[in-house]
Amino acid sequence: MPARFKMSKKGVGRLLKSRMIQADMLARAERIEDAAVAIAPVYAGSWAAMTPGHYKASFKVTTTARGGRRKDRATATVTNTAYYARWVEYGTEKVPAHHVLLRAAAAGGGRH
Repeated sequence: MPARFKMSKKGVGRLLKSRMIQADMLARAERIEDAAVAIAPVYAGSWAAMTPGHYKASFKVTTTARGGRRKDRATATVTNTAYYARWVEYGTEKVPAHHVLLRAAAAGGGRH
């Protein structure tokens, strides 16, 4: 006799918020953070407001059990707290985009 499965929406909801899923999301985010740190550019100029290595040292991982659009699942997020991080990621008229987090997510977010 074939196996039968009846999905419980409540059970799936609990699974999506579980510590197991949260731990997996955290592990993936930490791999992405490691990849981002490895490929992050380091400013070598002489502008006084920029400390060499500040961008590279400003990556941060956060996790929550109430993430997603509906706040119904575990998520982990990698951010960079440097005030100029968006300019490094997306570029400006004078500075090309480095897409550090985009490339790190593509390289580090897969399976173990």
